[in-house]
Amino acid sequence: MTPEVREAPSLDDRFAAAMGQCLGPDFPAEIGLAVSGGGDSMAMLALAHNWTKRWGVRLRVVTVDHGLRPGSADEARLVAEECRVLGWPHDTLKWTGWDGQGNLQDAARRARLSLIDGWRQGMRDVLFAHTADDQAETLLMRLRRGSGVEGLSGMAQIREAGAMRIVRPLLDERRDALRFYLRVMRIPFADDPSNEDTGFERVRMRKLLADLDEAGLGVEALTGTARRMARAGEALKARAADIAARLTRLDWGQIVIDRDGFAETERDTQMRLLAASLRFVAGGAYRPRADALEALLDSALSGKGGTLGGAALHVEAGEMRIVRELNAVETMEITAGSGTLWDGRWRIEGPEINGLSVRALGTRGWSQVTPKPQTGPRFRQALSLPAVFRGETLVACAALEFGPPHTCRFEAPAPSLSGFVLSH
Repeated sequence: MTPEVREAPSLDDRFAAAMGQCLGPDFPAEIGLAVSGGGDSMAMLALAHNWTKRWGVRLRVVTVDHGLRPGSADEARLVAEECRVLGWPHDTLKWTGWDGQGNLQDAARRARLSLIDGWRQGMRDVLFAHTADDQAETLLMRLRRGSGVEGLSGMAQIREAGAMRIVRPLLDERRDALRFYLRVMRIPFADDPSNEDTGFERVRMRKLLADLDEAGLGVEALTGTARRMARAGEALKARAADIAARLTRLDWGQIVIDRDGFAETERDTQMRLLAASLRFVAGGAYRPRADALEALLDSALSGKGGTLGGAALHVEAGEMRIVRELNAVETMEITAGSGTLWDGRWRIEGPEINGLSVRALGTRGWSQVTPKPQTGPRFRQALSLPAVFRGETLVACAALEFGPPHTCRFEAPAPSLSGFVLSH
C-alpha cells in the first residue's frame, strides 16, 4: 500500500496556527498591526488580511516614522496605500525625540512601543513581525553580553508591555520564506538601507549568523536553544515566585526582603528576585543588565546596598529594602486631584489637598514632619515617597501620617512581587 503523502502546511496555514496558539480560541474583535513597510511586516499584513476572511477580526494598522532616513516617509505611504487597497484603517505616527545621544536603535525601539501604546486606544493585542532570524540575531547579541537563562530565552511569542500585549506570530518563520511569499503574491515592500549598516550591532550579528550557519550554528540551532532556555526559565521563574511569596512584603510601594532567608537562597533565584524587585519599585520595562545586577547583588550580600535602574537598595538589620531612588523622582511634580499619577503609579487626591503640588518628600519635607511618627517609613525609606506641598511648605504625607487625611494609593503593577515575577 502506497503511504499517503501529505503536503507541508502553507505559510497561510502556519500563520493561522500561530494566531490560534497566541490568541485563540476566543479571538478579540480587533487586532493592531505594527507595519513598517519592510518585507517581514508587509508579509504579516497580507497574512493577517487573509486570516481575517475566516475569523472576521478587524484590523488596525500603524506605522511609526522615525524620520531618521530620507525614505521613511515613502515607506509609511507605501503601507498606507496597501491598507487602502485591502480596506483597513492606517495611521502614521511620527517620532521627533531623537537627540543624537545614546543607542539609536534602542531609543527608536522604546519610542516605537510608547507611540504604539498611545495609539491603540484600549485595543490590547498588537502584532509585530519578528521572525526566527530576528530571534537568532537577538540570541547572539545577548550571548555577546554574557546573558543568562533569561536573556538567552530570546523574544517571547507573547509579551505583556503594560496594558498592551505584544504578539509575534511569525517568530518561527524564516525571513527567506516571507520574501518568497511576497514575490509570489506580488506584494510591495521596502528595503531599509540601514539593514546593511554595520554600525548597528544587529546588522553585525546578521552577517555573523551567515558564517555560523556554515558551521552548523545557524538560525534553527539558535532558536532551538532559545526555546529550551525558555522552558528552563519558566521553571526558574516558578521557583523565584515561590521564594518571593515567602520572603517579601510590600510596604508603601517598596519591597522588603527577609535578609537571612535571602542569603540562604541559591544565587540564580536571588538574581531573579532582585531584578523583579527593582522593576516593581521603579517601573522598569526591562530587566537590568546581568553584570550590573550581579554587582548590586554582591554589594547587597556584603551589607552595602546600592542603586540600579531608578531604585535604591538599603540593607538594614534583618531586612533589605528596595525603594525608589530619590534622584529619579526629585524633579517630578503633579497637581493633586488632577487624575495624573505621580511617578506613574501614585494616586494622590482629597478635598483638602486637591490643587496643591505633589513632589517627593525629600530632606526638606522630612525636616518639617514633627513629631516623627513612631511607626512607618524611616528617614532613608521616606525621602522618595510622595508628599503634598504648598510652595515649599509641607502640607501632607500619608506615609508619615502627616497632614489632613487624603487618598495616597500605590497602583502596583501586580498585587504582590510573587505575582509580578510570574507575569513579567
